[in-house]
Amino acid sequence: MTMERQPTSTVTRPTSTAEAVRELAGGGARPRAGGTDLAACLEVGAVAPGPLVDLLDVPELRGPHWAEDGSVRIGAMTAVAELGADPRLAGAYPGLAAAARALATPQIRGTATVGGNLLQRNRCSYLRNPAFDCFQTGGDSCPARSGDHLRGVVVDQGPCVAPHPSSLAVALLAYDATVRVRHGSGTDSGAVADRDLSELYDGTDPTRDHVLSPEDLLVAVSLPASVPGERAAHLRAAGRSRAEWPLVEAVVRLECAEGGTGPVVRAAVAVGGVARTPLRLPGVERSLVGSLPGRGPGAVVLEALEGLTELCSPLPATGYKVPLLQATVQDAVERALDSPDR
Repeated sequence: MTMERQPTSTVTRPTSTAEAVRELAGGGARPRAGGTDLAACLEVGAVAPGPLVDLLDVPELRGPHWAEDGSVRIGAMTAVAELGADPRLAGAYPGLAAAARALATPQIRGTATVGGNLLQRNRCSYLRNPAFDCFQTGGDSCPARSGDHLRGVVVDQGPCVAPHPSSLAVALLAYDATVRVRHGSGTDSGAVADRDLSELYDGTDPTRDHVLSPEDLLVAVSLPASVPGERAAHLRAAGRSRAEWPLVEAVVRLECAEGGTGPVVRAAVAVGGVARTPLRLPGVERSLVGSLPGRGPGAVVLEALEGLTELCSPLPATGYKVPLLQATVQDAVERALDSPDR
């Protein structure tokens, strides 16, 4: 029996973002960053073979670039491992560094990139099984909704029930990050636009995991200047401690008065693994204002955590995620309140 060979993809290697965008424009090519998710998708047929634009030789897309005001722009091709290993990044954004260090395995963190993590495909077994059609493969339904959705959403935003898998998106959302995109098509061709990170995702669109077109290029992620006295924590609830996508994930940031020892003046709480997009929890954030480090969450915070049930609309098999979400966020809050200030 003769095995059918997959078509061989052509690979181009631009050396600038302008060249990369030109290569992506109009030819059906797709960008390749670290390639950890793309290789898996090609292997199972979740992505059709086609031309690839390899971004490894584009220096503009690498490394952190610090501004005089203390803000930073991180190139989309920066390795995930670098976020946790860079002392300045880890010191300025401890919640982001903690999320990066917990992600996948050391081998994957050394290869996977910031942009690739933000734009990866979801982990639904139906998407990655060529025997099934779904919204993302040209079908007109979500087989997971009526099938196996044990790891699916508990906040039901739209037709697709696969949670977004990016851990970095959760952390960056908590840090009010923005993304820089270079457009490769339409009237904005060649233009560079900055947008809030949350605008990368649309939970109501079941056909894709992010809103960028195939011709757009994610260039960088920007974070505002760090805040003295920040306390932060990251926590993931998973079936195993390594190489596992979390069932629920939380990043908590607390800006405290008096250099970190006084009451909380601003809080950011972001969660992942529960919806088609990473989410902020504004009710929990408001409840944390006024909390004192070292004393644990007060009654107002506990009431806000109980109120998370109103946010949830679990599927038949994801009801367990409601108390798991509450417990994970509470644990992360407690750790942030007890964490040493920077």
